[in-house]
Amino acid sequence: MNKPTIYLIDVTNRDGVQTSRICLSKLEKTMINIYLNEMGVFQSEFGFPVTRHETNYLNANLELAQRGALPRIRLGGWIRATKGDVGTAFRMVPGLKHLNLSMSTSDQMIMHKFKGKLDHGSVISEMTEAVRDAISRGAESVGVNAEDASRTRIEYLIEFAAAAKAAGAHRIRYCDTLGCETPFSIYERIAKLVEAVKIPIEVHCHNDLGMVVANSVAGAKAAIDCGQDAYINTCVNGMGERAGNADLVSVILAVKYGNGMQDYRLDPGLHLKTAWKICKYASYAFGVSIPINQPGIGANAFAHESGIHADGALKDRRNYELYEYEELGRGEPEIIETGRKITAGEYSGIKGFRNVYEKLEVAFQNDEEATRILELVRYANVHNQKPLVDDELSFIAKYPEIARKIFTMQP
Repeated sequence: MNKPTIYLIDVTNRDGVQTSRICLSKLEKTMINIYLNEMGVFQSEFGFPVTRHETNYLNANLELAQRGALPRIRLGGWIRATKGDVGTAFRMVPGLKHLNLSMSTSDQMIMHKFKGKLDHGSVISEMTEAVRDAISRGAESVGVNAEDASRTRIEYLIEFAAAAKAAGAHRIRYCDTLGCETPFSIYERIAKLVEAVKIPIEVHCHNDLGMVVANSVAGAKAAIDCGQDAYINTCVNGMGERAGNADLVSVILAVKYGNGMQDYRLDPGLHLKTAWKICKYASYAFGVSIPINQPGIGANAFAHESGIHADGALKDRRNYELYEYEELGRGEPEIIETGRKITAGEYSGIKGFRNVYEKLEVAFQNDEEATRILELVRYANVHNQKPLVDDELSFIAKYPEIARKIFTMQP
């Protein structure tokens, strides 16, 4: 029997982009998927299949996966747990294989959000109909989200989860929607839920009390202790609604290096070598600086000034450093051009454009191909509204037709 394992389902491209007053372009969301795949993350909740401006991006990323460009990661969509959303999702994004269906479960939400449209019984019946419909349409994995699970009566939460399992759901997402849990309360509640229903658990926590990583790890620990796999929801750099979601890198570090966690199995496909790159890229794409004290990634994460600390770190890094910066892809100098620099933008000409790509060691077969890629790069700059990074330029040259689909929207 395989040992229960902690997997990551990153929700940067779903919950992270719901952060108020900021957003990602479809190209930037695609790059996040590429970096998450490179990092070995199990699944990316890559968007909203019923939202029209997502359609081309979602289909294009599924095509990327089919072409082998995303060999590790699964791409999962988020919809409401209704048959209407299921039908729309598969009509607009027919290649979907992984879905999370969301339904509110707390008395607060049922009474004061649904306003009489649904009661406790119809919440369950609507959810189970949606689960069965999704599976009948070809969904290979279905997670059912209990929104506001942390304020849901445990007896009703067990009833809801049992009905989801009976309908064919593969896991339950325990949502601490308001971020009101503590590590102690979430462990106890998830343990009761798993003992009663025997189903894998996703842990989706928010940081309103500053305990999002601790709560996520405690919730996953409860599921594992009860013999079930756990799936922690993360966002790169802890982005997300209000105070944010569990930071991707912090969660991995907590499971790998936290006291008492050594016997818990973390998805063996995960690694941190891409951490520096994905966090720096997300910071640039979101336009949100990384705090200097961000675990593992912040400018001060490996900085020592105090005489005692500096002396100890120089003697042996283990005196004052819990993990090595090289593990996170840090340590190489970053070169900044201070002389002439030719860039590729929305008004670039062919000469400057080819110079940019020569530095990336990308060769075009002929002028016709170069002109075609230049046109896409122009659109990409309009699309992003900021200069493209090297990996974006390389992506466009490698997958021009997929890039064209990503840039295309029809209101």
